[in-house]
Amino acid sequence: MYLLLIILVGVAVYYIMKWQSQEKPHEKQYSSAGRKNNYAKWIGGGLGWAFGGPLGAILGYMFGSMMGGETDAAYRQGAPTQSGDFAVSLLALTAAIMKADGKVKKSELDYVKRFYVQNFGEASAKKYIKMLGEIIKKDIPVDDVARQIGTYMDYSSKLQLLHYLFGIALSDGNADKSEISLIEHVSVLMGIYAADLKSIKAMFVKDSGAAYKILGVSPEATDEEIKKAFREMAKKFHPDKVSHLGEDVKKAAEEKFRKINEAYETIKKERGIK
Repeated sequence: MYLLLIILVGVAVYYIMKWQSQEKPHEKQYSSAGRKNNYAKWIGGGLGWAFGGPLGAILGYMFGSMMGGETDAAYRQGAPTQSGDFAVSLLALTAAIMKADGKVKKSELDYVKRFYVQNFGEASAKKYIKMLGEIIKKDIPVDDVARQIGTYMDYSSKLQLLHYLFGIALSDGNADKSEISLIEHVSVLMGIYAADLKSIKAMFVKDSGAAYKILGVSPEATDEEIKKAFREMAKKFHPDKVSHLGEDVKKAAEEKFRKINEAYETIKKERGIK
């Protein structure tokens, strides 16, 4: 793994020097600062475990292609999930989902652009979309990426990542079977419990029993079981669980939390629970 780190740093330094040597003297200071702000700082908190393994290889390709990506992050395998780890994981899996049906459609890219703008803001979305364009060009080892995420990412962050993926897949209102199937496959490799997968999926793929699925209970559950399930789900999916990933992610997590509350209110109304 340390060898991989050395290789990645070497690639980054090579391209930085090559790029700077081609600049005009009066442009160097401005361009270097601009590139650093646009690309090196996108992670907003540093990369940890994502700098190694298959995600590290994707990062190396991405920064190399963009000529001069820098990062002051150290490779800390097993370190807590950081905003950079989460962001690159989301980009890699987003690219995989978009390619699930064998082609990347312009309409899909437009939906993803809107999704990123809504969840991260326009400035951050531009950086993410540019990086996504580079990652899409690469063959993504989806299983290896999912396993790496499963091993090193904390569970609350994995749940939020899964919520994002369903949001992207269903952003056009259509549940493409190949995309949903890939998300379910990735979920298993990431170590997501079946009940949690079903809960998050029900937030997007609606049916008559969606409210019960979101709370992880059957329609035959007692009122007390319903109340207990709601308390447990509210605790598990609380936005504070992902506050360490930054305000953008925490804000997006509020949508997931809101759907849990809506599901509970729907059941309460149906049953007349006080």
